[in-house]
Amino acid sequence: MKKLYAILLMASVLLSSTSKADEGMWIPLLLKKYNYEQMKAKGLKLSAEQLYDVNQNSLKDAIVWFNGGCTGEIISSEGLVLTNHHCGYDAIAALSTKEDNILDNGFWAKDKTAERYKPGMFVSIVQRIEDVSDKVIEGLKGVEESKRAAKLAEIFKGLTAEAVKGTHYEASVREMFKGNAYYLFVFEKFTDIRLVGTPPQSVGKFGGDADNWMWPRHTGDFSMFRIYANKENKPASYSTANVPYRPKHHLPVSLKGIKEGDYAMIMGFPGRTNRYEFSQGIDLAVQKVNPTIVKLRDIRLKAWKEVMEKNVSDRLLLSSDYASVANYWKYFIGQTEQLKRLKVYDYKKELEGKFADFASTKPEYQNVLSNVEKAYAAYRPYALQRTYLGEGILGVTMNGIASSLFPYVSAVKEKNDTAAARKALAAARAVNEETYAAFFASADQKILAQILENYYNDIPADQHPEFMKTILKSKGKTNTEKFQNYAAMVYKKSLFNNKASFEAFLNNPSLKKLESDPCYQMVNAFYTNYLTKFKSKIDEFNNAIAPEGRAYVRGLMEMMPYKTFYPDANSSLRLTYGSVQSYDPKDAVHFDYQTTLDGVMEKYNPEDFEFQAPQKLLDLYKSKDFGRYALPNGKMPVAFITNNDITGGNSGSPVMDGEGNLIGLAFDGNWEAMSGDIVFDEKYKRTINVDIRYVLFLIDKLGAAPHIVNEMSIRQ
Repeated sequence: MKKLYAILLMASVLLSSTSKADEGMWIPLLLKKYNYEQMKAKGLKLSAEQLYDVNQNSLKDAIVWFNGGCTGEIISSEGLVLTNHHCGYDAIAALSTKEDNILDNGFWAKDKTAERYKPGMFVSIVQRIEDVSDKVIEGLKGVEESKRAAKLAEIFKGLTAEAVKGTHYEASVREMFKGNAYYLFVFEKFTDIRLVGTPPQSVGKFGGDADNWMWPRHTGDFSMFRIYANKENKPASYSTANVPYRPKHHLPVSLKGIKEGDYAMIMGFPGRTNRYEFSQGIDLAVQKVNPTIVKLRDIRLKAWKEVMEKNVSDRLLLSSDYASVANYWKYFIGQTEQLKRLKVYDYKKELEGKFADFASTKPEYQNVLSNVEKAYAAYRPYALQRTYLGEGILGVTMNGIASSLFPYVSAVKEKNDTAAARKALAAARAVNEETYAAFFASADQKILAQILENYYNDIPADQHPEFMKTILKSKGKTNTEKFQNYAAMVYKKSLFNNKASFEAFLNNPSLKKLESDPCYQMVNAFYTNYLTKFKSKIDEFNNAIAPEGRAYVRGLMEMMPYKTFYPDANSSLRLTYGSVQSYDPKDAVHFDYQTTLDGVMEKYNPEDFEFQAPQKLLDLYKSKDFGRYALPNGKMPVAFITNNDITGGNSGSPVMDGEGNLIGLAFDGNWEAMSGDIVFDEKYKRTINVDIRYVLFLIDKLGAAPHIVNEMSIRQ
């Protein structure tokens, strides 16, 4: 580890003359050592300790991991949390009914007693970060690659248990630099989270799928929640006796505005990047995996859309699932397009060529690239098996329900464990409680037929489960008709086709009945086919590629000591810094850094669900009643862009100025740089943010909830 640190330190010293450094998702613990001086040069006014410190309040204390997939920020002394509308979407939709449709109409709690609790929500706040690399690497000495994952789990369990011993905290260890470093994160987790406010989805989701991942953008993508704790300010289960959480730090809110070139930093929990991917991985994604994911998701979206267009109640039930699938359906379209346009494969090949030259005299790196080539050559013929199982077969709702009983079958057949069987049935009941609420058999049947047909056409015949022959015995002149008729039979006869029959089975389980069910038989056949024939091949690939990835990252650091390196995102707390920046997406086209409410009105179309707007917003625009939130020219700001380096999981992250004041919240990336999870492009990469002044305007004027604004620390 000392060698790795030395390389990183040299990189940081030389950074100012070799890189713009807007690239990078930095571990807050290391900011003082590696990034602080450059952050100051760019416009940071805070001390290093005000960014991250375990002995005094710092920015980290105001940042929350929201529901394990987004970020939020605490913006008042009473635990008020701001995040994206799409991050709160599931809760908002679940709390909506046809009679009280807060998803469409919006909601603003008039006081704390009106705030709405949604079971299952949580936020976690980082208490401290610790470098445990030496301990982990020491524990891994002599461990075979095939046993590495199990050994890591054992080491992590010991480290986390020791870290939280005698406390109510939770902890996790995250791998960095492909396994060259490890950091421990200690959290405080709160589960009494209540909805405070949300704009109508015509504001919070303005532009819908059409505008998703696009700039210019005009979306008020925010929602508000509150953390509740017991009277000792500690986490507690939901109770009317709980009180608003008193945070160690909350972000002040700035009305000063922004301009081109202003310093901007974002702190949050970015999900996953793969910046050290090999060229073979790029080629496989572009040629096979990404197009398959898009195709399989498109099947689900079209079937669900037909249901959603019929009535409001069904639309509310399916809205959250649809939005989740649609988001990354478009993401993979854009990623593939930009990987090609920006010639990322060629860039990776060029870098690997330089690495090969560097490695030619270094025994520890000489075989890295050749071993990678062999691993991908062996893996490529089977790469779509995992995609088709996860996105295809198990992506069908009823199939997913059937697969939830696999643990029950294992407990009965393999272990003869009655207690484990009961536990498995209880887990299946719990996990599918909400699934059936948004289950539409007619749509699911269409999806199944198309998934099966695409599997048949895309997966080589010698990789099909034997059960495919049974499916093809169905009536029909063409394969399409056979798959349709088979799907119809499954949905007619399966015990999983409605909640009542599923519950009846759980109350009186029978292994014989389950194993004779047509849906279970099919799912089990595809799953068993994957487990017995292909999982070992995928495991072999992972075991072969992992050590080469570790060696490659170490080698790159030695090869380029002048370059700054940072670990891939992995849902751990990170900070990125840059500035407000416009850009030119293509020849003769310039995109300004800011949008206004004028753009909402230009896009407004009452006949298009994605571009509707509340009448009150139209009236406020007409009267120009923007209050103190308007620009000097009288216009109402809506969104702005920065060149910060973010990815999924950063949704809802605070965008802060050099003094740590909140100026906006991140909610999207831009189309021209959707290859960003693989490679950062400093020319095109932008983060799309809601301007905090638009947020406050919508709360105050549209929501008529100035009491919520008054709760914040406003700086003008």
